[in-house]
Amino acid sequence: MARIAVIGAGMGAMAAAARLAVAGHRVTVYERSATHGGAVGRFERDGFRFDTGPGLLHLPAVWRDLFAKTGKEPLERCVELVQVDPASRHLFADGTDATLPNVSRAGIVSALDTALGAGAGERWGEFLGRARDAWERSRRPLLEEPLPADRARVAQDPYPALRQGLMRRTARTLGEVGSRELRDPRLAALLDSHALAYGLDPRSAPASAAVLPYMEQTFGSWYVKGGIRALADAVYERCVARKVEFVFGAAVTEVLEKGGRAVGLGLEHDGPVEADLVVAGAPVPALFRDHVVPWVRQDEWPAWQSAVRTGRVTVLLALRGARPAEAVHRTVVHAPDSAAEWDAIAAGRPARRPTVTVLRPDDPLLRPDDAHETVTLTATVPGELGGEDSWAAAADAFADRMVEAARAAVPDLRDRILWREVRTPADTGRDTGVREVPAPALAGARGALLPASNSSATPGLYFAGGWSHPGGGLPHAGMSGALVAGLIVEGAAFRGSR
Repeated sequence: MARIAVIGAGMGAMAAAARLAVAGHRVTVYERSATHGGAVGRFERDGFRFDTGPGLLHLPAVWRDLFAKTGKEPLERCVELVQVDPASRHLFADGTDATLPNVSRAGIVSALDTALGAGAGERWGEFLGRARDAWERSRRPLLEEPLPADRARVAQDPYPALRQGLMRRTARTLGEVGSRELRDPRLAALLDSHALAYGLDPRSAPASAAVLPYMEQTFGSWYVKGGIRALADAVYERCVARKVEFVFGAAVTEVLEKGGRAVGLGLEHDGPVEADLVVAGAPVPALFRDHVVPWVRQDEWPAWQSAVRTGRVTVLLALRGARPAEAVHRTVVHAPDSAAEWDAIAAGRPARRPTVTVLRPDDPLLRPDDAHETVTLTATVPGELGGEDSWAAAADAFADRMVEAARAAVPDLRDRILWREVRTPADTGRDTGVREVPAPALAGARGALLPASNSSATPGLYFAGGWSHPGGGLPHAGMSGALVAGLIVEGAAFRGSR
């Protein structure tokens, strides 16, 4: 039985902790804040409750597997999962309105034909077929196995792009897939929105990012009753049931080394903690930036998603008036000019006309009574603002623009607002240590969108969570925890679950 110290109580870290405890190890989690969940937070006021992190769950099988492997009670006994149907509504700049069903390829094809014109659905369906090929080629090395030392296998783009034009060129970016293969600006905007949700610019994201809409439309969108925070609570409770110890208010300042091996932790206010192994669940960039992991030269830092520099602004709205029965859970209000939106983000400023995702969960647990409604707006923005501006100065004006865009989905929105809470990348930084939000690992782009490996250069130190393999997102965090546990329990020969 090894003594294992875990840095942070985020979702990936807790997923690793629960599995390691079941394997017989003595696990203690050290969390600098007063609660668990990391980026999966909650804001409460006046009987209203909001998720401050992700609002929907994709690939719930990842968390079903965690609960199956760590106890007798399955996931559905611990939280209530609800399929979101329709999965999403899309309001395009030209006034087109498309509502897509959940987990129905034929239904999506039909809905797109109806909204965008005959042939649109067929083109989207054919695209999803190619995206499925990319998924099958990259799924195992990018999601189910530890990241190989030789990344050549995953540095190549697996998307089988069509050869078109006189030069028979293939699309190299997701944006080119949209313009060349989908041949409709609205379909291209639909595709781009899946990259945007993860902070990826479709103009530079590899064509392999096609797996993002494929995953969602194949495995579905799910909501956790009580909000995604309820999933974090359930994972924490499973850890406690498996005898994982949590120490809150314990900021880790250093991974201690002896003989070139991790042997414990230094804490801000208490003495050193001895450990046989260390699992770092905090963001890898923060661990190296703050010298928590010792280093001498910056080239000792691991490579992680060098292209990801985006964060999120979230506007939490407490509304008077009941939620209409016909309201859709998720609506994406597309920006009138996606290129201008990305030009602004790349220049370090929020877009004048952003793409806004509107979440309207029909959940009595989130509102004081049925005469009120909770609505959450999100938009992708730069993690850091350029020039002399700061998020403290820019937040309210940008939130106003988000509310204005959201009126396309909620026409009476302005008149119904009781109060709002605006959260920016600065808040993300306070909660997690970094302002940016990591993207899932993607093949191609010469490996630029691969996260840090789960095994570090320091023996006895492992990385779990969104900034380590297989990258950001709730499913990927759960996979990260499983990979770290497998490497520790089975050793370097571990090659993932089969």
